[in-house]
Amino acid sequence: MATRLDGPRIAPSRSRASALVVLLHGYGANGDDLIALGEAWRQQLPEAAFVAPNAPETIPGMYGGLQWFDLTLRDPSEYWRGVTAARPVLDGFLDAELARYRLAPERLVLVGFSQGSMLALHVGLRRSAAPAGIVAYSGLLAGPEHLAEVATRPPVLLIHGEIDELIAVQALHVAREALASLSMRVEWHVRPGLGHGIDPEAQWMGGHFIAQTLTR
Repeated sequence: MATRLDGPRIAPSRSRASALVVLLHGYGANGDDLIALGEAWRQQLPEAAFVAPNAPETIPGMYGGLQWFDLTLRDPSEYWRGVTAARPVLDGFLDAELARYRLAPERLVLVGFSQGSMLALHVGLRRSAAPAGIVAYSGLLAGPEHLAEVATRPPVLLIHGEIDELIAVQALHVAREALASLSMRVEWHVRPGLGHGIDPEAQWMGGHFIAQTLTR
């Protein structure tokens, strides 16, 4: 049986959704950890529906912790293998959610944190139709050497903590340079004094970016 994703949701403040924001959590977390972003963005995005799917894999020895793919942060090749393996199930989920809300593919926004950011960037750049935008918090670009296969060029926002102890801030600079080489529109911010997390300013930046992309 094919894997089916689901997770916590927030309905649009207005009667019908005009956009879909999909929130992809990090390693060891679940959808409940990231759906709070949707709550914070409801005023900025009153016509958006939010969903934070739970990753399909449990982590041995970590009660309640989920993963999109195995992750040790020691072998860079595991990022590429992982996002490639996880892509089909997420792509299927995105198609089904867009159909649920009767939305065109360009009304989709992908938001990821950490491992979820790796997946958001990988999948979002390879959709058959470009999403409205991608927001990647504290993540990295898996397999930058494979960017020749990129199918779309949506606007991207990269945000990273200056003192991130899990994924060094250098990952942001590698990603922005690689994406800029494709003539993509990339915005980026390094948050001073922030570790591996999302602070209020980064949260506001994400909501503002999404609101802008959806009005273009």
